[in-house]
Amino acid sequence: MTFSPELEARFAKLLKSYPPGRTRSAVVPMLLYAQDEVGCVSQELIEEVARRCGVTTLQVDEVIGYYSMLHRKPLGKYHVQVCTNIACQALGGEELYEHASRTLGLGNKEATPDGLISLEEVECMGACSWAPAIQINYDFHHLVTPERFDRLIEALRDGSYGKKAS
Repeated sequence: MTFSPELEARFAKLLKSYPPGRTRSAVVPMLLYAQDEVGCVSQELIEEVARRCGVTTLQVDEVIGYYSMLHRKPLGKYHVQVCTNIACQALGGEELYEHASRTLGLGNKEATPDGLISLEEVECMGACSWAPAIQINYDFHHLVTPERFDRLIEALRDGSYGKKAS
């Protein structure tokens, strides 16, 4: 499998950071970094990470089954996660997720036909004091109302996301 030179350098640095015989500890970060570049965790990626980390493909597959942030299907360019765990739930997280689902026309772990946005309901983001919370790729947004959600989605769609305050 071919990766960008930047990802290859990141992999090399990552593998060197573990003592000999402990490179299996690199499985999760390698999968996350590769998923960011290629869009999802494919069988080819599983085999490549297993080879590089010196583990079996079954061991890598078990890791993927355990960690919900690893996806076998392609995500949208912007992956929107809405927390519905207890603190977010108490402050409107479930209603926010339902609003997101209606607004985007998506179910859990689905992407828009153009591949721009995907949606996922998640259990906890560790942002209980600022609930309800969402995450767009690696950006956290706290105290999100349906109106603020709509503004964020509009910014994703018009290309202004990250370029102005939301």
